[in-house]
Order: sequence, then structure tokens, then C-alpha cells
Amino acid sequence: MDLKAQLKQAVETAAAALGAPLDVAIQETPATKPGDYGTPAAFQIAKAIGGNPAQVAQQLAQTVVLPQGISRVEAAGPFLNFFVDVAAFVRGVVEQPFEMPALGGKVVIEHTSVNPNKELHVGHLRNVVLGDSMARIFRAAGHTVEVQNYIDDTGRQAAESLFAAAHYGLTWDGIQKYDHWMGEGYVRLNADPAKAELESGITAIMHRLEAGELRGEVEKIVHAHLQTCFRLGARYDLLAWESDVVGSGFLGHGLNILEGSPYTSHPTEGKFAGAFVMDVSAFMPNLEESNVVLRRSDGTAMYVAKDVGYQFWKFGLFEGMKFKPFTTDPEGNTIWTSAPDGQPDTEGRFGHAQEVINVIDSRQEHPQKIVKASLGVAGETEKEARSIHLSYAFVTLEGQTISGRKGVTVSADAAMDEAQTRALAALTELNPALAARDDAAEIARRIGIGAIRFAMLKAEPTRKIDFRWEQALALNGDTAPYVQYAAVRAANILRKGAEAGHATDGTGAAWDALPDIDLALAKTVAKLPEVVAQSVRAHSPHVVAQYALDLATAFNAWYNAKDKQGKPATNVLASPEGLREARLALVARLRVAFEETLALIGIEIPAAM
Repeated sequence: MDLKAQLKQAVETAAAALGAPLDVAIQETPATKPGDYGTPAAFQIAKAIGGNPAQVAQQLAQTVVLPQGISRVEAAGPFLNFFVDVAAFVRGVVEQPFEMPALGGKVVIEHTSVNPNKELHVGHLRNVVLGDSMARIFRAAGHTVEVQNYIDDTGRQAAESLFAAAHYGLTWDGIQKYDHWMGEGYVRLNADPAKAELESGITAIMHRLEAGELRGEVEKIVHAHLQTCFRLGARYDLLAWESDVVGSGFLGHGLNILEGSPYTSHPTEGKFAGAFVMDVSAFMPNLEESNVVLRRSDGTAMYVAKDVGYQFWKFGLFEGMKFKPFTTDPEGNTIWTSAPDGQPDTEGRFGHAQEVINVIDSRQEHPQKIVKASLGVAGETEKEARSIHLSYAFVTLEGQTISGRKGVTVSADAAMDEAQTRALAALTELNPALAARDDAAEIARRIGIGAIRFAMLKAEPTRKIDFRWEQALALNGDTAPYVQYAAVRAANILRKGAEAGHATDGTGAAWDALPDIDLALAKTVAKLPEVVAQSVRAHSPHVVAQYALDLATAFNAWYNAKDKQGKPATNVLASPEGLREARLALVARLRVAFEETLALIGIEIPAAM
């Protein structure tokens, strides 16, 4: 029951009847104020038509038609306060499925995009989890989502790993994870005092990569990367290879589109003489230098020009690549790849987005602003507005800065192993019977992976994260185990209720017997659609993660509530008949809310804790 949305519509209809159409804000009233929801709409109406806001509020209170679930409205000075009908509201929350935002339109989300030269480290996990969670949230909001993973197969890092394997005569034993094995050679090469003398060999490998001769070797690394990401819960639709982006002429297509813009030029004198230049001052104000070189005077392109072309393709401004199946994910869904020997995309299956979200770390903030500005330069102002850089800050591990080149890191695979090991150890200490269960390993996996994902999501992406094991796996505080434990507790109440023969679906519920303390929990449960919409607007999953914490906190406060005599106030199974069934139905709806909320951020609920 999205009662806030219904209230908003009702107040807007009443405002229009008073001669002041407006966009109304509905807010929860503070705990110290009367009512459950309120609005300052009378201020806006008074400003539009004249009059005293307090008098307008009285008129508005007499005009507004209250939706089902609202018992009454009162004017408090210039504010309107709405009082919820507890029985109708809670019953509505329990019986009516959530209406998620139905936004529509296609969104392309690019994330992961890790250099295919070594294993993912713990810092990469933030990118993967942010992108995967955004994909889940945007799908829930009604969007068609395409997840892309950009494979830089012509870059120096891949060349160095391939060169190192050959130069040092390294042989893969077929047991060690392939990307870890390649990474050892990469680290060894970068620690080699003689590396400068090996430059010609590295360059030769780069040329072979550009010619596509070593793609099969890079594919082995990509397959290993995907196994890591699958384990974390991430899924992909398309792998876009840099060699294919270059080979399909994206650079030329993009520059051709920009050629016709009044913001681009070919200066014949000065420091930009002979270059192809884009003036971004109208789109990126206050820059010290607003002219961006896309192609140098010698005809070579700047790296950002390739990114511009790729972004244009994502929005469907031109076609080009061919595609074929690459592999399947754990659910059996096909992951496609760009490929010179693939088939043309005659149906426009890939790209053609209404919005593009690039999950890239904060070091790329300036290049991503140029990519965004280039759409404005091309006259695609709507696409410019919907070109989003989801920028995120670095991750440190137990206070230590991560460096893949120097080998100062913890691999993503090792981090997940460690999380599961620690989770199992904690289970054994807290509840030895759990550790003896046949599904103990699966319980530990869900807790461990959940802890990692939540630790990467709970803060706004622009905030730095120092990942610490003790904090991530704690049962108290802002952690996944805290939320998972609350969800398990809700399931236990339902199990005990069912074992006692009580209905958990609302049959026999005495809704009128519910007190305000149950209303507070139901109001929190009802927020999920609003939270999803807010997360989409903010382009950040931390909104959902924080709501998961709010949901667990609200449930724990309800569960532990005491009456005036200090006795439990919400003991479900000890509640009188009717009230007991209403509370069981509310807990059942809460449990679904936990599942739906955590699924949005890729976290599973364990069977027991």
C-alpha cells in the first residue's frame, strides 16, 4: 500500500480545486508531532492564490478526499496532519503487493571492466557490487537493463602478463586459478630490475594483441574473472572487447558525428594547429582549459575519443559490432560477446539505451565528464543528461592501500574464502549446533558473501571504504549479518506459528486489535517502493542498503518492545487470538520485505543463524 503516493494525489487534487495546481510533498511527521503523515502544501497554495497559510490549510482539510487507510486529517497552523487508520493500513500492507515504480526504458550499465591481466583484488569488489546492485534495482523499477563488461584486451597490462608468462617460462599446472597464475607473472615482471630492457618484447605482444592473435589467451583470463564475479552474485549480458570497439570503427563514427558540431574545430594555428578540437566550455564550465583534443595533429586519437565513440554506440547513435555467445552464467543465461566472427545486431538487441550508467572509479571523473559533454557537443542534450558516471572512491583493506602492480593486495577470491571461513567460525562459536548442520557451509557462504557486498554498498559511493573483517561480519551494527539475523528471526516466528497450527496469511486476523506499535513496523515495511524510486534517482544502491538496516532496526525495536509493566508487548504467539493472526501476517509480510530488499543488493538470507 503506497499510502504516501495516494495522499500526494489526493492533496494535489484538492489543491487544484482551490485553484493552485502544484507538486505536493508528503512527509512522515516527527515523533513529537501529532499524526502519521503531513504536508506543508498550504504554504504553496497561499503563495499562489494569496491568503493566510493557516486559513488555506483549514480550507484544504475540508476539501481533500481521504484515501482508504487514512482515518482523519487535521490542520495544525499552516500544516496538514494525516492520521492513519491502523487496521486498514496494516491490512493493506499485508494483503496488497507492493507497486514498484514502472519507469520503463532501456538502461545500459557498464561495470567490472577489470584489466584481463591478473586476478580481481578486494578493491575491485566495490565496482562489481555497485554495478550489479544498480542493475537489480533498475530492473525492479521497471527498466530493461543490459549489463556490459568492457574487456581491455589491447592494453599494456594484458601484454605484460602474457609477456611475463613466456619470458620467465612459466607453466600453468591446470589447478591454480588461471588469472592468479597470470598475475604472478605480472607482479614478477614489474618487480624485475631489468624490465626497462624488456620493453621491445612487451611492445611486440601489444601489437599481437591489437592484431587479435592472442585473443584466446585473454579469453582464459576473462573466463576466470567471470567465475569470481559469479561467485559474488554478479551477472552480465555482454562482454564488449576493446579490440572490437576499435576494429568496428567506433572512433571514426564518433568523430564523424562531432564533426558537424559548432563546438568542434580544426585550428590552423596556435598550440592546437592541425588537431581536431572540441570546446566543452558550454557543458563543463569553469575549466582552466576548455578545449579537448580528440585527434592530435599527427592523426592519432586521444584515448578519451575511443570512450566517446563507445558511449555514442551505447546510446544507439550508430551500429557496428558483431556478436556471438561467449558462455553461460550459473542460471544458464547466455552471456554474449562482441566478436569479429559473430553476427551483425540486425534487431538492435545491444546498446540503444535511453540511459547509460558507467561504474568507474573516481580517478576517471574528468574523462567521464568529457564523455558526457561530448553528447551535448553532438546536440544530444537528452542523452547528455542521461549519461551517468557512477563514481566511487577507493577501498583500503584493514587500513592498507591496495596495489595490484606491487602485489600488495588480497585477491577477491581470497577475500570471499576468508569471509566464509570467518562466518563459519563465528557460527561455531555462537551456536555449535548450527555448525553441525548439513547446510552449514551454505549458511556460511550466504553470511560471508553478504557481509562483503553490504560492506561495499552501505556508504555513499563517493566515500572511501576501509574494509575490516570484524566490522563486516558483526551481528550488531550496520552489517549484512545484522539484517540477515533479523530476517531469520522473522522466519523462526512464522515457523513456530505454523507448527502450533496458527494461520500466517491473515486468516482469522483481528486487524482492529492492532496497536500503534504494530503500525510503526508496517509503515517501515511499506517504504520499499519509495526507496527503490529514490535509489534510481540517486543512482546509488546505498539507499537500499540503508533501508535494509532501517527495516531490521524497526523489527528489532518492535520485537523487543515492552509494555508499561516491563513485559514483552509484541510476543506474537502469546498474543490473544485474532491479534496473534494479525501479527503473524504482518511478520510474514515483513519477511517478504526482507527478501525483496536484500535481493535488490544481491544478498541471500541464510536458513539459520
